[in-house]
Amino acid sequence: MSAQARSGVSLYLATQTFRNRGVVPLFALVLVFIAAYVYLFPGLLSVSGTSRFAQSWLPLALVSVAQALLMLTGGISLAIGSLVSLGAVVAATTMGGPLGVLGGGVLVALSGLVIGTVCGLIVVRLGLPAIVVTLAASFIISGAALLILPRPGGAIPPWFSDLLAGDTPAAIVLLVGGVVAWKLYLATPLGLSLYAGGENPVAAYRAGVPVDAARIAAYAISGLLCTGAGLFVAAKTGSGDPLIGQAFTLNSIAAAVLGGVGFHGGRGAMRGALAGSLLLSLMISVMFFLGLKPFYHYLAQGLIIVGAVALPELTARRKLS
Repeated sequence: MSAQARSGVSLYLATQTFRNRGVVPLFALVLVFIAAYVYLFPGLLSVSGTSRFAQSWLPLALVSVAQALLMLTGGISLAIGSLVSLGAVVAATTMGGPLGVLGGGVLVALSGLVIGTVCGLIVVRLGLPAIVVTLAASFIISGAALLILPRPGGAIPPWFSDLLAGDTPAAIVLLVGGVVAWKLYLATPLGLSLYAGGENPVAAYRAGVPVDAARIAAYAISGLLCTGAGLFVAAKTGSGDPLIGQAFTLNSIAAAVLGGVGFHGGRGAMRGALAGSLLLSLMISVMFFLGLKPFYHYLAQGLIIVGAVALPELTARRKLS
């Protein structure tokens, strides 16, 4: 191996170590919960069991990636849940009609892309705080979802529900495809600009990095992932619900924080956000098999999040002292 190649490998390893600092304990905790889940539910090791679990994990994984994408740029979204609901109701009201699955899927994708792009333009071009813009957007989107479908209803074609949420490993394929797509995106100019624009946007801008375009693209992709998660939820339930996405907003933030993604941008990796979402899904499943009340689900989730945020801070202070 040449000296230049060794230097490149060393730089890559140093960058990955920096982005994944503090995430190793999370991976260990995930393995503990996987072992507990397998012990309580041995069927998880079968193709059918793994597929079923992946179906319950996929929507949370998608919204966690969507939230982490914005947090890497220094932003945050409170419209995650509303976008999931919108995707669900758009899918449920169009896929069973003249537009069919293809037309309905295109509308779901366009709604997420357009709304995400508009939010990104407002945040980037007008300089308004992301938390304010997305909070306002969440109310507007929720109202639109209720206008489209005032109460749970609509329908997803049974064959499409069976394809995505039946006995097929479609969710696993989508997860793997998403990981591959993320790696390819990081190789593009916008992907390369993502971390630089989040960590030090002024310096990145002066260096010629397309910071604004990278941030707007992040909002657009985030919106697409959220409405896509809504489509999958609708396929899994067979219908749409204008309120089904409410829990996803806080859970997406929790998963990203658990995965070591910082609120100030430029810190963390997408594998951490995926691991955080996996931990939340495993934790809920294990507690369900143990017969614990929902109160303990929320309590454990809160304690884990506090620990995940506090541990790196305490470690950093100990190093400074």
